[in-house]
Amino acid sequence: MSDNIPQSHHDRTAVERSVQSCYANWAQTYFDQYYRAAGAYPPVHQAIVRDLLVAAGVRRLLDAGCGPASMLRTLADLGMALHGFDLTAEMVAEARRVMMALGTPAEHVWQASVLDADAYRSPDGQPFDAAMCIGVLPHVRLADDDTVLARLREAVRPGGLVIIEARNQLFSLFTLNRYSRDFFLSELIRPETFEGAEGSGFDAALAELDQRFRVDLPPIRRGVEGEPGYDEVLSRTHNPLVLRELMTATGYRDVELLFYHYHALPPMLEHHLPEVFRAHSLALENPRDWRGHFMASAFLLAGRRG
Repeated sequence: MSDNIPQSHHDRTAVERSVQSCYANWAQTYFDQYYRAAGAYPPVHQAIVRDLLVAAGVRRLLDAGCGPASMLRTLADLGMALHGFDLTAEMVAEARRVMMALGTPAEHVWQASVLDADAYRSPDGQPFDAAMCIGVLPHVRLADDDTVLARLREAVRPGGLVIIEARNQLFSLFTLNRYSRDFFLSELIRPETFEGAEGSGFDAALAELDQRFRVDLPPIRRGVEGEPGYDEVLSRTHNPLVLRELMTATGYRDVELLFYHYHALPPMLEHHLPEVFRAHSLALENPRDWRGHFMASAFLLAGRRG
């Protein structure tokens, strides 16, 4: 179940079960692997999110799809009332353990799906000043994007802040790998529209196109202990321009697009100069640089409830 499988092939229950299976074994290692490991790219989006929340004067925050409290734990020093929920029971247990040690009540973390309206209700029934949804949209069906955006909007007070994160589909124009080939075919060329092209050399043209990309890269991320890996469950990318339009259409105002996790060169070239690659990539980190449309692998959208 990957980004290029037609959305009609995905059933919500099957998608959520596979995502739960994928993340169940990550609960105690996810934060260290992606936020603290020496080999991991620094979580530069933490600072962006933190600055947005502080600037907005947020006192009550909801993290929809909080995982093992990867983001929430870094905000505990700000004096906010922190809340979060996640789809996976193991992630919820780890998030509770971490947040309780930081002074957050256990009932502030619960298990739920981002698609369910009841998931967004706080224990005291009060609306939030802000809500964020980080690392979740890749695992949500295309048809459900607007539902998640609407749920987040309803969770905050009028004028409240909502921050969402997604993987940048336009980054594939820079990677020169199988993601590039897939983007060319599914979003730009769309072979199904070439009616009557059989026998015209169209198949040969597509075969030659494949030769222009490293379609063997990146390696498929597979799971452990018999569970599916990240690339074996629904793991979509999003066009930031399209998602910003959808956010506006769902009732948000002042929607800002912010890029992060830049790549100084296409990732397949990193092995030639790893230290230089890392240093120059970090030097590029500017959430408002237009090059982020293509050189950043992820982005945030921040908007206000209209």
